[in-house]
Amino acid sequence: MCSLFYLVSGVLSLIYWVLIAAAIMSWLKVFGVVNRYNRAVAMIDDMLYRLTEPLLRPLRRVIPPLGGVDISFIVLILLLIFAQNLLYEFFFVAACVR
Repeated sequence: MCSLFYLVSGVLSLIYWVLIAAAIMSWLKVFGVVNRYNRAVAMIDDMLYRLTEPLLRPLRRVIPPLGGVDISFIVLILLLIFAQNLLYEFFFVAACVR
């Protein structure tokens, strides 16, 4: 059971960091720090988009942009943190009951 816990926790952490990287990449593109026509930047941006968009699309349907600002990244990160904390509580409570 411990290995399943660590696997799910690791996947949630990986999704968290990919979301952070996608948010940073979007800021870098908007502020013109990176050249979006550079092949390497375009490939990294496309990879991050393909990894995060299936997770963000359902949230974007429910949460409209507030003044042009997309808060779906923040909501998804908060949901991931909540799920990870819930997982930790469940694991430690289950371990303490034995």
